[in-house]
Amino acid sequence: MENARNFQKELDKQLEGMVKGQETGKRLFLHSCCAPCSSYVLEYLRTYFRITVFYYNPNITFAAEYQKRVAEQKRLIDAYNAALGNADAYHSQGAGFPIDIVEGDYEPQTFFKLAKGLENCPEGGERCFLCYELRLRRTAELAKAGGYDYFCTTLSISPLKNAKKLNEIGERLADEYQVPWLVSDFKKKNGYKRSIELSAEYQLYRQDYCGCIYSKEERERTRKNDTGVI
Repeated sequence: MENARNFQKELDKQLEGMVKGQETGKRLFLHSCCAPCSSYVLEYLRTYFRITVFYYNPNITFAAEYQKRVAEQKRLIDAYNAALGNADAYHSQGAGFPIDIVEGDYEPQTFFKLAKGLENCPEGGERCFLCYELRLRRTAELAKAGGYDYFCTTLSISPLKNAKKLNEIGERLADEYQVPWLVSDFKKKNGYKRSIELSAEYQLYRQDYCGCIYSKEERERTRKNDTGVI
Protein backbone atom coordinates (compact mmCIF):
# COMPACT_ATOMS: atom_id res chain seq x y z
CA MET A 1 0.00 0.00 0.00
CA GLU A 2 1.35 3.42 -1.00
CA ASN A 3 2.20 5.68 1.92
CA ALA A 4 0.03 8.77 2.25
CA ARG A 5 1.75 11.94 1.09
CA ASN A 6 2.65 14.55 3.67
CA PHE A 7 1.87 17.75 1.79
CA GLN A 8 3.18 19.99 4.55
CA LYS A 9 6.58 18.29 4.49
CA GLU A 10 6.67 18.65 0.72
CA LEU A 11 5.93 22.36 1.06
CA ASP A 12 8.55 22.77 3.79
CA LYS A 13 11.15 21.19 1.54
CA GLN A 14 10.21 23.42 -1.37
CA LEU A 15 10.34 26.59 0.72
CA GLU A 16 13.69 25.60 2.21
CA GLY A 17 15.03 25.11 -1.29
CA MET A 18 13.79 28.55 -2.33
CA VAL A 19 15.56 30.19 0.59
CA LYS A 20 18.81 28.33 -0.04
CA GLY A 21 18.65 29.17 -3.73
CA GLN A 22 17.79 32.81 -2.96
CA GLU A 23 14.62 32.43 -5.00
CA THR A 24 12.14 34.12 -2.67
CA GLY A 25 9.91 36.77 -4.18
CA LYS A 26 8.38 34.66 -6.93
CA ARG A 27 4.76 35.45 -7.81
CA LEU A 28 1.99 33.34 -6.28
CA PHE A 29 -1.64 33.55 -7.39
CA LEU A 30 -3.48 32.43 -4.26
CA HIS A 31 -7.17 31.59 -4.33
CA SER A 32 -8.80 32.59 -1.05
CA CYS A 33 -12.12 31.35 0.29
CA CYS A 34 -12.33 33.96 3.07
CA ALA A 35 -10.33 36.32 5.25
CA PRO A 36 -10.10 34.01 8.32
CA CYS A 37 -8.71 31.10 6.30
CA SER A 38 -6.30 33.37 4.45
CA SER A 39 -5.00 35.06 7.60
CA TYR A 40 -2.49 32.37 8.52
CA VAL A 41 -1.68 31.44 4.93
CA LEU A 42 -0.75 35.03 4.11
CA GLU A 43 1.26 35.42 7.29
CA TYR A 44 3.09 32.20 6.47
CA LEU A 45 3.74 32.58 2.74
CA ARG A 46 4.31 36.33 2.33
CA THR A 47 7.92 35.93 3.48
CA TYR A 48 8.54 33.65 0.49
CA PHE A 49 6.26 34.96 -2.28
CA ARG A 50 4.84 38.10 -3.81
CA ILE A 51 1.21 37.10 -3.34
CA THR A 52 -1.84 38.15 -5.29
CA VAL A 53 -4.99 36.96 -3.55
CA PHE A 54 -7.72 35.84 -5.94
CA TYR A 55 -11.12 36.11 -4.30
CA TYR A 56 -13.37 33.91 -6.42
CA ASN A 57 -16.20 32.12 -4.64
CA PRO A 58 -19.33 31.60 -6.76
CA ASN A 59 -20.47 29.02 -4.21
CA ILE A 60 -21.62 31.84 -1.90
CA THR A 61 -25.37 31.89 -2.45
CA PHE A 62 -26.42 35.21 -0.95
CA ALA A 63 -25.10 38.48 -2.37
CA ALA A 64 -25.04 40.20 1.03
CA GLU A 65 -22.97 37.36 2.47
CA TYR A 66 -20.60 37.54 -0.48
CA GLN A 67 -20.12 41.29 -0.06
CA LYS A 68 -19.49 40.93 3.65
CA ARG A 69 -16.85 38.26 3.10
CA VAL A 70 -15.01 40.03 0.31
CA ALA A 71 -14.97 43.26 2.33
CA GLU A 72 -13.34 41.39 5.22
CA GLN A 73 -10.76 39.93 2.84
CA LYS A 74 -9.83 43.39 1.58
CA ARG A 75 -9.75 44.80 5.11
CA LEU A 76 -7.34 42.11 6.26
CA ILE A 77 -5.00 42.66 3.31
CA ASP A 78 -5.07 46.42 3.92
CA ALA A 79 -4.14 45.81 7.56
CA TYR A 80 -1.29 43.47 6.62
CA ASN A 81 0.05 45.93 4.06
CA ALA A 82 -0.28 48.90 6.40
CA ALA A 83 2.07 47.12 8.80
CA LEU A 84 4.74 46.83 6.13
CA GLY A 85 5.81 50.46 6.04
CA ASN A 86 8.64 50.56 3.56
CA ALA A 87 8.14 47.30 1.72
CA ASP A 88 11.77 46.67 0.76
CA ALA A 89 13.05 47.51 4.23
CA TYR A 90 10.32 45.43 5.82
CA HIS A 91 11.12 42.41 3.68
CA SER A 92 14.83 42.75 4.43
CA GLN A 93 13.87 42.14 8.06
CA GLY A 94 12.09 38.93 7.08
CA ALA A 95 8.51 40.16 7.50
CA GLY A 96 7.30 39.67 3.96
CA PHE A 97 6.20 41.28 0.72
CA PRO A 98 3.14 43.47 0.06
CA ILE A 99 -0.03 41.59 -0.90
CA ASP A 100 -2.28 42.38 -3.85
CA ILE A 101 -5.86 41.27 -4.45
CA VAL A 102 -7.94 40.49 -7.53
CA GLU A 103 -11.68 40.05 -7.07
CA GLY A 104 -13.23 37.52 -9.44
CA ASP A 105 -16.75 37.68 -10.82
CA TYR A 106 -19.59 36.85 -8.47
CA GLU A 107 -21.51 34.26 -10.48
CA PRO A 108 -23.54 31.95 -8.21
CA GLN A 109 -25.43 30.63 -11.25
CA THR A 110 -22.21 28.88 -12.30
CA PHE A 111 -22.11 27.04 -8.99
CA PHE A 112 -25.79 26.07 -9.14
CA LYS A 113 -25.27 24.66 -12.62
CA LEU A 114 -22.51 22.31 -11.50
CA ALA A 115 -24.40 21.37 -8.30
CA LYS A 116 -27.52 20.29 -10.22
CA GLY A 117 -28.43 16.76 -9.16
CA LEU A 118 -26.10 16.92 -6.14
CA GLU A 119 -28.25 19.16 -3.94
CA ASN A 120 -28.61 16.44 -1.28
CA CYS A 121 -24.97 15.39 -1.33
CA PRO A 122 -23.47 15.77 2.17
CA GLU A 123 -20.84 18.45 2.72
CA GLY A 124 -17.41 17.12 1.92
CA GLY A 125 -18.68 14.92 -0.92
CA GLU A 126 -18.81 15.07 -4.70
CA ARG A 127 -20.54 18.46 -4.86
CA CYS A 128 -17.70 19.98 -2.85
CA PHE A 129 -15.09 18.35 -5.08
CA LEU A 130 -16.69 19.91 -8.14
CA CYS A 131 -16.75 23.25 -6.33
CA TYR A 132 -13.04 22.90 -5.54
CA GLU A 133 -12.33 22.36 -9.23
CA LEU A 134 -14.54 25.24 -10.34
CA ARG A 135 -12.58 27.68 -8.22
CA LEU A 136 -9.15 26.18 -8.83
CA ARG A 137 -9.66 25.99 -12.59
CA ARG A 138 -10.39 29.70 -12.77
CA THR A 139 -7.36 30.34 -10.55
CA ALA A 140 -5.13 28.30 -12.86
CA GLU A 141 -6.49 30.07 -15.95
CA LEU A 142 -5.67 33.50 -14.56
CA ALA A 143 -2.33 32.39 -13.14
CA LYS A 144 -1.39 31.23 -16.62
CA ALA A 145 -2.64 34.41 -18.26
CA GLY A 146 -0.84 36.57 -15.72
CA GLY A 147 2.48 34.77 -15.94
CA TYR A 148 2.53 33.74 -12.29
CA ASP A 149 5.14 31.33 -11.00
CA TYR A 150 2.70 29.30 -8.87
CA PHE A 151 -0.95 28.97 -7.96
CA CYS A 152 -2.52 27.63 -4.78
CA THR A 153 -5.58 27.90 -2.50
CA THR A 154 -6.23 28.60 1.16
CA LEU A 155 -8.93 25.90 1.28
CA SER A 156 -6.70 23.20 2.80
CA ILE A 157 -6.52 25.10 6.09
CA SER A 158 -10.04 24.00 6.99
CA PRO A 159 -10.45 20.71 8.87
CA LEU A 160 -13.62 20.25 6.78
CA LYS A 161 -11.78 20.41 3.45
CA ASN A 162 -10.08 17.43 1.80
CA ALA A 163 -6.41 18.32 1.34
CA LYS A 164 -5.70 15.18 -0.68
CA LYS A 165 -8.45 16.00 -3.18
CA LEU A 166 -7.44 19.66 -3.35
CA ASN A 167 -3.86 18.75 -4.19
CA GLU A 168 -4.97 16.11 -6.65
CA ILE A 169 -7.07 18.68 -8.53
CA GLY A 170 -4.37 21.33 -8.28
CA GLU A 171 -1.68 19.07 -9.71
CA ARG A 172 -3.93 17.95 -12.56
CA LEU A 173 -4.72 21.56 -13.45
CA ALA A 174 -1.03 22.44 -13.20
CA ASP A 175 -0.32 19.88 -15.93
CA GLU A 176 -3.22 21.18 -18.01
CA TYR A 177 -2.32 24.87 -17.76
CA GLN A 178 1.44 24.50 -17.35
CA VAL A 179 1.59 26.57 -14.17
CA PRO A 180 3.23 25.00 -11.10
CA TRP A 181 0.90 24.09 -8.24
CA LEU A 182 2.08 24.84 -4.70
CA VAL A 183 1.24 21.76 -2.64
CA SER A 184 -0.25 22.48 0.76
CA ASP A 185 -2.07 21.29 3.82
CA PHE A 186 -2.22 24.55 5.71
CA LYS A 187 -4.06 23.12 8.70
CA LYS A 188 -0.79 21.42 9.68
CA LYS A 189 1.80 23.07 11.95
CA ASN A 190 -1.13 24.53 13.94
CA GLY A 191 -2.17 26.55 10.91
CA TYR A 192 -5.88 26.30 11.65
CA LYS A 193 -5.27 27.24 15.30
CA ARG A 194 -3.22 30.23 14.20
CA SER A 195 -6.00 31.34 11.84
CA ILE A 196 -8.40 31.44 14.78
CA GLU A 197 -5.92 33.55 16.76
CA LEU A 198 -5.43 35.96 13.87
CA SER A 199 -9.18 36.19 13.31
CA ALA A 200 -9.59 37.28 16.90
CA GLU A 201 -6.68 39.72 16.65
CA TYR A 202 -8.10 41.41 13.54
CA GLN A 203 -11.74 40.92 14.64
CA LEU A 204 -12.60 39.11 11.43
CA TYR A 205 -16.05 37.89 10.60
CA ARG A 206 -15.93 34.07 10.87
CA GLN A 207 -18.78 32.36 9.06
CA ASP A 208 -19.95 28.90 10.18
CA TYR A 209 -20.67 27.44 6.74
CA CYS A 210 -18.82 27.40 3.41
CA GLY A 211 -21.18 29.81 1.68
CA CYS A 212 -23.54 27.70 -0.39
CA ILE A 213 -27.18 27.23 0.52
CA TYR A 214 -26.70 23.47 0.86
CA SER A 215 -23.96 23.88 3.42
CA LYS A 216 -26.03 26.45 5.29
CA GLU A 217 -29.04 24.12 5.45
CA GLU A 218 -26.90 21.20 6.61
CA ARG A 219 -25.33 23.34 9.34
CA GLU A 220 -28.78 24.48 10.52
CA ARG A 221 -30.04 20.88 10.62
CA THR A 222 -27.02 19.86 12.67
CA ARG A 223 -27.52 22.76 15.08
CA LYS A 224 -31.18 21.92 15.48
CA ASN A 225 -30.40 18.24 16.18
CA ASP A 226 -27.77 19.26 18.76
CA THR A 227 -29.85 21.85 20.59
CA GLY A 228 -33.43 21.29 19.56
CA VAL A 229 -33.58 24.82 18.21
CA ILE A 230 -32.10 26.74 15.28
